[in-house]
Amino acid sequence: MAKRGSLVALAIGAAAAAWFAREVPRQMGAKARGERLARMQASPQYAEGKFRNSVPASQVTVGSMPRILAATLRDRDARHPHQPIPVVAPKPGLDAEGLHVTWYGHSTALVEIEGRRVLLDPVWSDRCSPSRHTGPKRLHEPPVPLRDLPPLDAVLISHDHYDHLDMETIQNLVDLQAAPFLVPLGVGAHLERWGVPVTRIVELDWNEQHRVNGIEFLATPARHFSGRGFTRDETLWASWVIKGPSRKVFYSGDTGYFPGFADIGEQHGPFDVTLVQIGAYGDAWPDIHMLPEDGVATHVDVRGGLLIPVHWATFNLALHDWAEPADRAWREAKARDVKLAVPRPGERVDVDNPPAVDGWWQQIA
Repeated sequence: MAKRGSLVALAIGAAAAAWFAREVPRQMGAKARGERLARMQASPQYAEGKFRNSVPASQVTVGSMPRILAATLRDRDARHPHQPIPVVAPKPGLDAEGLHVTWYGHSTALVEIEGRRVLLDPVWSDRCSPSRHTGPKRLHEPPVPLRDLPPLDAVLISHDHYDHLDMETIQNLVDLQAAPFLVPLGVGAHLERWGVPVTRIVELDWNEQHRVNGIEFLATPARHFSGRGFTRDETLWASWVIKGPSRKVFYSGDTGYFPGFADIGEQHGPFDVTLVQIGAYGDAWPDIHMLPEDGVATHVDVRGGLLIPVHWATFNLALHDWAEPADRAWREAKARDVKLAVPRPGERVDVDNPPAVDGWWQQIA
């Protein structure tokens, strides 16, 4: 009996190892080659095999990892809500002249702009990780099943980190939707490996643009980094301008604060609404994720109208308290007289008539 149990355990272990050997490398994507690599090498942002920030940014060092790992064991309760996160079933609708934003959690959002629909950084998986069994786990369910999304005109990706570019979600969207994928330079290699047709991949460098169904998309600078495996910065990262016939949206992606946002505001603003990263900041990586106060400053710099904070609440990716990003963003927005909306996941925001901020997260923190 013991021998039989050992054989079963060995078989399970072998199956797990086989899955790991097959799936994790696929999750890591692919390196650019041929014409794609040549185009990357011609980019002003590319030097010596890496993409570079316009303002250099420090990243987490190997030496700081023991201290960070030790800190993750302290105050763990404060980094999670104490009650379920309220999820709203999205209300369907499409206004041919209006502008609506539905935040699905973290940085995933649906922008409905003048009769067109744009999906930002879609992540529907349970974990933002190369593994289904380890890594940051979702704190609330997606507000809508992926198959129930309305027809999309474009899918926009800011960079290739797991919490913004999810292989399983991308593969499902290929089958469920007909929209093109707009991505920064190099990210198309990942998508192509995962089965996205080349005809549906649009790769842009900073300050390059592409038009889809009357909507103009412009890749703009950000201050961040990239990488899904053991190498970094082999694909580009970006913020995005989404411009309709008369309405404009700015999405920061992941970024540290830098003077480039004022340039974006001067060249492309004002914006009716901004979706700006406010969470997952830390002392060990001050240059690549903004503090909430920096997020409000970014909104002001790009000349935004309504601010909708993103990159918080859904995944625990840093050491700060779960509710802290929203608390600090709300306080700073009031101090700077910035119009703010903090929707529950799934809540559809009419940019022209946004809901009042009610502090819903404070009731469950």
